[in-house]
Amino acid sequence: MSDVYAARRARLRDRYAAAGGTAALVSRPANVRYLAGGAPPGAVLLLGPGEDTLLCPPAATEDDGGVRIDDRLRVSVLPSATGDPAVAAAGLLGTSAAGSLAVEEHHLTVSRHRAIGAVAPRLVLTDLAGAVEQQRIVKDEAEIACLRIAAEIADQALGELLESILVGRTERHLALELERRLIDHGADGPAFPTSVATGPHAGRAGHRPSDRRVEEGDFLFVGLGAEYRGYRCLIGRTFVIGTSPADWQIELYELVFAAQRAGREGLVPGTGYRDVDRATRQPLEAAGYGEGLAPRTGHGVGLEIEEDPQLAPAAMGKLDACVPVTVGPGVHLPGRGGVRIADTLVVRPEADGGPELLTITTKELLAL
Repeated sequence: MSDVYAARRARLRDRYAAAGGTAALVSRPANVRYLAGGAPPGAVLLLGPGEDTLLCPPAATEDDGGVRIDDRLRVSVLPSATGDPAVAAAGLLGTSAAGSLAVEEHHLTVSRHRAIGAVAPRLVLTDLAGAVEQQRIVKDEAEIACLRIAAEIADQALGELLESILVGRTERHLALELERRLIDHGADGPAFPTSVATGPHAGRAGHRPSDRRVEEGDFLFVGLGAEYRGYRCLIGRTFVIGTSPADWQIELYELVFAAQRAGREGLVPGTGYRDVDRATRQPLEAAGYGEGLAPRTGHGVGLEIEEDPQLAPAAMGKLDACVPVTVGPGVHLPGRGGVRIADTLVVRPEADGGPELLTITTKELLAL
């Protein structure tokens, strides 16, 4: 993997060098991990005119996810827990030939930015902006393999839950059980706080599990994801509790399913982000549900559960191959509940079979 991380750093170096930069400081944890192979808490990565250095507080220098720090990096551990690795990195450059330092202004606080400038006043501080995030959008096959395993773990945990007795159990209890099952199957942890929503809560975006108990006739929505070696996936499914769903439940489910399928089928290299969102949104708007829809249909996933690209009405840009994204439309009817269906997929050319579905739990409307 050392070659992979070195190549990533080289691409970033080429990018800021083309703009006249001589060094870069990466402080956002996911970006540090992407470029260094590991990101101990508080660590920063300095790409300098000389060797690249990972500066860490006095703590372990191996990341929890089992991914070792690239051994080509110089690792410098600060002598004191009160020191700031970002400021220490700027201090290193103060004695070098570097004339400028590109920093992640979107991650640094104002006071931290000022401290960096104070320790190396002759350095011109520029903005690295979202250069690393943009580089992270297209995944290599090793990254996709981690996402694939994360999806398998999430599918396993969800499948086991569906075989258990659900009526009478609280949303909170079910969410905790799902997260335990993720760990049991090899996840580093949940990719995000697990959502379980029943009855009138179902279909509501971002619902946090409550003490409401599952009842006969409820819609039950489960949204979960696993983290594996730092990579995170997402799956969302809606079920009906009881022997058979009501007519309105069937109609609403079929509508959301059709919208989600349209979005999945639109995941072709060269398709605009906004076009995928539009394809997903149109069936729901045509049925009169446009007003309450979420502001986006989906988003990228990887080292963070929410990454670029954004599949949203105003999003600019087009899909590339090997970009993992979510597609997860939903409709919520106040006081009644609703439906949400979400998958993680990888954009693939049609010659390679089209979009690769990572989360494979059935999307059939099951009565549990």
